[in-house]
Amino acid sequence: MKIALVTDSTADLPQQLINQWKIFVLPLKVSFGNQHFLDYELTAEEFYSRLASESQLPTTSQPSPEDFASVYAQALADYDEIISVHISSGLSGTLNSAHMAAENFRGKVHLVDSRSISLGIGQQVLEAAKGIQEGLAVQAVLDRIAKMRENMETIFTLDTLEYLHKGGRIGVVKGMLGALLRIKPVIRVNEEGVYVPAGIARSREKALCGIVSALEHAAAGRTVKALAIAHGAAKEAADKLQDKLESVFNVRASLFTQVGPVIGVHTGPGTVGASIVFA
Repeated sequence: MKIALVTDSTADLPQQLINQWKIFVLPLKVSFGNQHFLDYELTAEEFYSRLASESQLPTTSQPSPEDFASVYAQALADYDEIISVHISSGLSGTLNSAHMAAENFRGKVHLVDSRSISLGIGQQVLEAAKGIQEGLAVQAVLDRIAKMRENMETIFTLDTLEYLHKGGRIGVVKGMLGALLRIKPVIRVNEEGVYVPAGIARSREKALCGIVSALEHAAAGRTVKALAIAHGAAKEAADKLQDKLESVFNVRASLFTQVGPVIGVHTGPGTVGASIVFA
């Protein structure tokens, strides 16, 4: 059976990989006041430049059930079934829209809650793509995604908690708010797909070391088989983090991506993170 792979733009996959693996991508939306953009209509560079100059934080919105239904119908014109992998249901209503749309396709759409963001979603999508290419059946691909999700650790640092706070996505990280402007928080995406504190630092360099330390701790006694790096307008710091992690784990990063506008609204410029997958 031919299996289509669908995700949303918060996976932050480079266009080259989207094309290579023939992935259907539903864009979320970003709004600056009365100006509305699909996620891909603003490059990351354009978005972060505008974010820095705006006095009011932009807003984001998820695809509608109708948006999902349109993409599912398009995919099923050429494929037999669909695997649809999306941003954590603990951070967005995107998966709920997908559920509503999937009900109309008689079991042909198989939904996956990545319980992650950005590069964490992207790694799961690429794992699914490889399984599909190998000719695995739908359930085998779903099992492979689930195994990766259970053996993945995603940690990132922010320049400030201001954007998470203003965007309403701060969750249990709110305990850090007292030092809002004075720290570089280190944040983990937990097993439920929400943000939890993983440490604090007084400088970006120390925050990067904090990410490395936290990932080393998570990897104790386990083999790291995959590494991904992402950043929001902070390539120099991301390059440093990549060098540190490749050296520590003796594995090359298979994904290096920039955090797009929708995730960037909530994390802000200066975000740097990594995701590792254990064998």
